[in-house]
Amino acid sequence: MLCVGLFGLVYSIGVGTNTQETHPKLSWKQCSSGGSCTTQQGSVVIDSNWRWTHSTKDLTNCYDGNLWDSTLCPDGTTCSKNCVLEGADYSGTYGITSSGDSLTLKFVTHGSYSTNVGSRLYLLKDDNNYQIFNLAGKEFTFTVDVSNLPCGLNGALYFVEMDQDGGKGKHKENEAGAKYGTGYCDAQCPTDLKFIDGIANSDGWKPQDNDENSGNGKYGSCCSEMDIWEANSLATAYTPHVCDTKGQKRCQGTACGENGGGDRFGSECDPDGCDFNSWRQGNKSFWGPGLIIDTKKSVQVVTQFIGSGSSVTEIRRKYVQNGKVIENSYSTISGTEKYNSISDDYCNAQKKAFGDTNSFENHGGFKRFSQHIQDMVLVLSLWDDHTVNMLWLDSVYPTNSNKPGADRGPCETSSGVPADVESKSASASVKYSDIRFGPIDSTYK
Repeated sequence: MLCVGLFGLVYSIGVGTNTQETHPKLSWKQCSSGGSCTTQQGSVVIDSNWRWTHSTKDLTNCYDGNLWDSTLCPDGTTCSKNCVLEGADYSGTYGITSSGDSLTLKFVTHGSYSTNVGSRLYLLKDDNNYQIFNLAGKEFTFTVDVSNLPCGLNGALYFVEMDQDGGKGKHKENEAGAKYGTGYCDAQCPTDLKFIDGIANSDGWKPQDNDENSGNGKYGSCCSEMDIWEANSLATAYTPHVCDTKGQKRCQGTACGENGGGDRFGSECDPDGCDFNSWRQGNKSFWGPGLIIDTKKSVQVVTQFIGSGSSVTEIRRKYVQNGKVIENSYSTISGTEKYNSISDDYCNAQKKAFGDTNSFENHGGFKRFSQHIQDMVLVLSLWDDHTVNMLWLDSVYPTNSNKPGADRGPCETSSGVPADVESKSASASVKYSDIRFGPIDSTYK
C-alpha cells in the first residue's frame, strides 16, 4: 500500500482485511459544576503492538514470537511496505469485554491460534480519533475492581500525550492511525514498540531474553505521562512524569534512556516521576484486603488537578467506598509528614527523604507538567513486568535495600516472576467502570 507525500514516494503501515476492526463500546460521563453529568458514547481500541502483523500478499507473519521475518522486514521501510496491521477479535483473542460504562480486561487468554498476555487500550472519540482530555483544573474519576489482581500484576489507568489521530496526520507513512491503535508513547521512551511514526521499528531489533513475545528496536517513543492509577489488590500509586518536549517524539538509542541501552536519566523524560504510594509513604494499613480502602470491593477513585487557569500546582486523591469519601493517607516519612497529595514541595521533600534523583524537578516539575496535560489520551491496561517483576510497585525494591523508600508494598521479593504469574494467575482480571470527567468536586458524592 502506497501513498505519495510532498517529499516523494513513501510506504505506509497498511491495514488488513482478514478480521474486521470493531471497537468495543465504552460510555463515560462529562460532568458540570453542581454534579450534573451527560453520558458520552465512546469506544476502545487495542494498541497496535498486540495486533497480528502479516504480509500484504498472504497470511505469512511479519512478526512471530519476538522476531521480525528477515525476508519481509530487512529494514523498517521495506517492512512497512510489505506488512499490514490486522483487525482484532477483542474477546476471543485478547479477553477484552465491555458493557455500557464498564470494561473488563482478562490477564491470560487462550485463543484459537495463540495465547495472549495482558493488553493496552485507548479511549476513542470516534473510529479514527482518540478522546482528548485537558486535565488542568479538572477532576477525573473512575470505579475499579482489583480484587482479582495478585502480586506482580498492574491494572494501570493513565494518560499519555499521544497524537489524537495516532500520528496519521503528522506521519503520512501511517495509514492505520487511531483506528488501529498506533502512536503510543510514554515517559519511559519504550523501544519495544513495533511501529513508531508510521514505520516498522525492526531496524536493530533484538529479542528480549526473558519475554518470548517482545524485543527492542533502535527507536523509542517519548512523551509526558500521568499515571492516575497503577495498582493490584496489595499496592497502589499515582505518579506524574514530565518530558522536555511537548507531544510524542521518537528517540534513538541511548537518547531513549535506560530502554535504549543508556543511562536511566539520560533521556529527555523523567522515568521515575513523583509517586505517592501510601505503603511507601509509611501507611501500611490504608490499601489492601480488609483495610481502610478494602480491595476486596470496588472503589471509586477521584483525582483532582488543582491550580489556577492552565497552571496545575497540586494533584489530590480521594476515594469513595461504601458511600463514604475517604481522603488520601498522609505520609509518615520524616520530612514529608504534612503531605497527602503531590506538589513540587512534596516531590522535593520525598526525593530528599528517599535519596532519589529528582528527575521530576530536573525536567521542569509542575510548571512544565502543566503545559503537557492539556492534550492527553486515556490508556486502560493490564500487564506483568518482565524487567523487575513489578517489585517497584508492591514489594521491596531494590531487593537488597533497607533505605527509606525501598519498601513499597507487602509482596515477597520473590513474587511477580512473569512465568509464575502467567501460569498461576492466568484468570486474573481488572474491571474499570463509570469514568467521569469535569470540574473539581463534580464527579463524585
